[in-house]
Amino acid sequence: MTQRGRAGGRPAHRPGSSQEPRVPAAPRIDLVAARARVRSVIEPVVTEVGYDLEEVGVSRAGRRFVVRVLVDTDGGINLDDVAVVSREISTALDEAEENGDEVLPGEYQLEVGSPGVDRPLTQPRHWRRNRTRLVTVNGLTGRVIDVDDDGVVLDVDGTPRSLTFGELGPGKVQIEFKRMDEADFGDEDDELDDDDHEGEGGA
Repeated sequence: MTQRGRAGGRPAHRPGSSQEPRVPAAPRIDLVAARARVRSVIEPVVTEVGYDLEEVGVSRAGRRFVVRVLVDTDGGINLDDVAVVSREISTALDEAEENGDEVLPGEYQLEVGSPGVDRPLTQPRHWRRNRTRLVTVNGLTGRVIDVDDDGVVLDVDGTPRSLTFGELGPGKVQIEFKRMDEADFGDEDDELDDDDHEGEGGA
């Protein structure tokens, strides 16, 4: 991944000085607005290469911003998928800056990963991708046995229970010990790629 940074560098450290060179902090910006700008730039390219953009986060880390992106697709995300998405996102952000759009002022670190099982099920695609899993929703615990355009069917203690998407609240996948080898545990798998990408916002 191409890395770019501000011209200049750190201030010189004078011999005998007791003070360490100061590292400039990330510029102060509205993080909510920054997140919206990043999403507007990257969502079209993520969709174009065949993935769903699940979440975008922008936070500070010293002199940098951290852009954390969660993507998913039917069948799940692997390292090759993360490499493809990371490249497309980086290119889109670079092109936006080159066109004069200040997406993020200064350097940023890009992290791309997939949602873990602790992520709530809120969209029809989330339910579809969790067929056969045990979930809790609306005070019920059951296994997802079918998903269609209208809703889901849960096996609750051996009895099928149909719920429309309008009736469903956020669902939560339950971890089953017999399926531990399949589980996608947030911190371990969310950050499948930690790509240091230093970008410079438009002037």
